[in-house]
Amino acid sequence: MATGRFITLEGGEGAGKSTQIRLLAQALADRGVEVVTTREPGGGSDGAASIRGLLVAGDTPWQRLTEALLHNAARHENVEALVRPALSRGAWVLCDRYVDSTVAYQGYAMGVDRGILAELHRLSTGNLMPDLTLVLDLPVEAGLARAGTRPGLEDRYERMGMAFHERLRRGFLDIAAHDPGRCAIIDATGDIATVHARLLDAVAGRLLRGAA
Repeated sequence: MATGRFITLEGGEGAGKSTQIRLLAQALADRGVEVVTTREPGGGSDGAASIRGLLVAGDTPWQRLTEALLHNAARHENVEALVRPALSRGAWVLCDRYVDSTVAYQGYAMGVDRGILAELHRLSTGNLMPDLTLVLDLPVEAGLARAGTRPGLEDRYERMGMAFHERLRRGFLDIAAHDPGRCAIIDATGDIATVHARLLDAVAGRLLRGAA
């Protein structure tokens, strides 16, 4: 049986993760790879989708730890219902956000102790980590400008202040710097095709050689 691979896409608001995960999924499928895509929070089950509604819309003033717990509850649903089964049968799973988003948002940007976040991840996933994390990076102003053009009401994080988003960006870059074996920083400036090519280069260099 083929070996399953777990790839996550991370980055701040407006980094282009949703578009790039769709293009990457198609590129892998064209190579004959079974691809499963999901997102966090909200993937894997109806319960996780309900939690997403609590976290990304509205103005609920969650306690910081409460927010981290909710993200991990949704993650547990996603991992157990979708990610592990797909990996077990040899599929490649592409996930729009995962544990690094919790560490960046709730840890670096909101101040929750990162040791607590690591323990929550262990409890909710059995410490399942991606084979590769692609961190889409671009200046905060550019990301928020992009995000401001998106339709819908899931803008709770986007409406947080500039200082929050600067801490968030620094958090993602720090996470990647401390785990270069897993993380690749992708320059997310430029047009969609250019960024897609950068992602493909990173995936090919680290995972695609010898893949189906």
